[in-house]
Amino acid sequence: MKVIQQVIYCPHCGHHQHISLDISGGDQDYYDDCRVCCNPIHMRTHIDAASHKVELFIDSDDEQFY
Repeated sequence: MKVIQQVIYCPHCGHHQHISLDISGGDQDYYDDCRVCCNPIHMRTHIDAASHKVELFIDSDDEQFY
């Protein structure tokens, strides 16, 4: 299992939070609730093996933040 740490900002309330991403499973698409406002945060990870990068997309389903 390969885990990386990332700081994200809630697209609803703007509060920052630390998350752990398990990138050993490839691309993922999931929801997690904000620890402050409890609104759902849509998170999508894309593993770019060619350039050895992990792209994390965060949104609230109506607009996207990078």
